Amino acid sequence: MLGKSISFNSIALGLFALVTAALLATTHVNTKDRIAEAKREVAKRALLEIVPLERHSNDLLVDTLDIPAVYWTTLGIKDGQVNIARKGNELVAVIVPSVAPDGYSGEIQMMVGINVDGTVAGVRVVSHRETPGLGDKVDIKKNNWILGFNGKSLTNPKPVGWKVKKDKGTFDQFTGATITPRAVVQQVLKTLQYYKEDRARLLKAANQPEITPEPAPGLIQAEAPIND
Repeated sequence: MLGKSISFNSIALGLFALVTAALLATTHVNTKDRIAEAKREVAKRALLEIVPLERHSNDLLVDTLDIPAVYWTTLGIKDGQVNIARKGNELVAVIVPSVAPDGYSGEIQMMVGINVDGTVAGVRVVSHRETPGLGDKVDIKKNNWILGFNGKSLTNPKPVGWKVKKDKGTFDQFTGATITPRAVVQQVLKTLQYYKEDRARLLKAANQPEITPEPAPGLIQAEAPIND
């Protein structure tokens, strides 16, 4: 009887482990999908805040160009794509992923919109771990500080002015928090420098007219029916 009891308990424990593993796997997959969808929605909102609907006629989420690996270090990324904003076939702006590695509490992930003329269309922080009430003011939901980049460029101010005021630059810092805004300012500057270097390639690729696929050879196009 003892042997049968041990055997039964072993089988029961094995089944319990299998069921638990299956539940955990299902939960992981479902959670992963929800997280991915949430990130997509955050990205979509950020893109439309940077380049509003009235400025473009394409789908910002799917109209993209790969970023050459030579620029990954400058942008603080491991790989990535530029989102393209077009009006018809004309380039309006690009939205570039960029990561400041040296925030007070770690990486600060951003999207930097740059108009075709090299001016900043807008900047949004999409992920950070900065201190609530201090460094988290880089988030547009907490403070409008990030709007101070709008219209800025490599000549306005010149690169020497791309610092917080504490470092004799142009941009405000936060009371009690200088590291975070300093990191963001420097990374936006690097993103503008990237755009200057990659601009010709982006313009050439983004201004290509859309091509309508030709019918496959040998296929006869069906004629539209004629109504009497």
